[in-house]
Amino acid sequence: MELKSLVLAAGKGTRMKSDLPKVIHKVNGIPMVEKILNELDKLNVEENILILGHKKELILNELGEIKYVTQEEQLGTGHAVLQAKEILKDYDGDVMILCGDTPLLKSDTLKEMYDYHKSTKAMTTILTSIYENPFGYGRIVKEGENVVAIVEEKEANEEIKAIKEVNAGVYCCNAKELFKALDQVKNDNEKGEYYLTDIIKIQVSENKKISSFVLKDNEEILGVNSKVELAKASKVLRNRKNKELMEKGVILIDPETTYIEDTVDVGRDTVLYPTVILQGETEIGEGCEIIGNTRIIDSKLGNNVVIESSVIEESIVEDLVTMGPFAHLRPKSHLKNKVHIGNFVEVKKSTLEPGVKAGHLTYLGNATVGKNTNIGAGTITCNYDGVNKFDTIIGEEVFIGSSSMLVAPLNIGDRALTGAGSVITKNVPAQALAVERTKQLTKLKWRK
Repeated sequence: MELKSLVLAAGKGTRMKSDLPKVIHKVNGIPMVEKILNELDKLNVEENILILGHKKELILNELGEIKYVTQEEQLGTGHAVLQAKEILKDYDGDVMILCGDTPLLKSDTLKEMYDYHKSTKAMTTILTSIYENPFGYGRIVKEGENVVAIVEEKEANEEIKAIKEVNAGVYCCNAKELFKALDQVKNDNEKGEYYLTDIIKIQVSENKKISSFVLKDNEEILGVNSKVELAKASKVLRNRKNKELMEKGVILIDPETTYIEDTVDVGRDTVLYPTVILQGETEIGEGCEIIGNTRIIDSKLGNNVVIESSVIEESIVEDLVTMGPFAHLRPKSHLKNKVHIGNFVEVKKSTLEPGVKAGHLTYLGNATVGKNTNIGAGTITCNYDGVNKFDTIIGEEVFIGSSSMLVAPLNIGDRALTGAGSVITKNVPAQALAVERTKQLTKLKWRK
């Protein structure tokens, strides 16, 4: 596809009332401008070029390596596009121009628009939409099927104000003809800015063909200029995501109260209960049950997993694991097949081999626990001495008695036992019993 994109992302976005550039505010978990770039990538465009300005370093930190040009002064949309003239001077293909604050645009719409642009052999094609109440939008004035002008609300007479087809702010045009027209745009307006829409008037005067491609769903052109519109856009994307998953076979008990970000994938027959939150690069397998008030971030779950009212961060959970309520997997934890961790259990940077059970009130940090080991209530791996972290290695089929303190570095052999209430500071051989308690002292009639 001989097509490049220019994404306008230089503005301050003052109505957002934020210290961040507008275009990196997130919609359903993804920065707005990244969402647009993701949709463009589905078109297989040759290259995406961002036009940056206000706090561009924050945008680059968010997006990583990407091609861009800088608009030092914000002097209008035409001036912004003109900053890419040098970088595109040897390019004779088409460019698609979009705004970085329209995250609801779909790749299907953009592809249909581009195909229409090519089929009509237009010099420029404008994405448009039909509004019953078009107040505030630039009107599309036509003669027959050809666009002859875009007239802004404040410049429109009553006849033009009655037009319901409006400018949606996306353009396809030949790169060389685009910059040829932009070189002629003047800034003789109230704001002293160079408007991209003025290229239409110039190209029409040169008898160039200008087409419009009408959107099926005008919701797609919602521009995000405030925190209120940000929330509205996020809700639209969440609804799209929920619908997509349900059509794939996922069961959402109440889609209105289920928060699933764009980057999440969920397998068929998995049931998501109300108030579940799934974020980041999370993958959930088939036949799982994720029950209310569970939050899962950047984690991978296998099949037939049951999680209730728990938090999972940057971890791996294999098949048939049961977890919760009120359990917490911190980053770099790995629960293998059929592990059970129950209420008020926290696991951090630890691997629990198949069949491990830790029913309640336990902390396992920097630990490796062998298969079929049972961890009693109140057990803590004491892995931090105030300066360094140390590992605890627990073998297979071990029984850790309730309220055991396991002071790392420590190695407990296969099938060993620790007595309840013990503080274990030395390695325990396989099949041994380790007990560490002081002698009980009882003083009669002490309360008197």
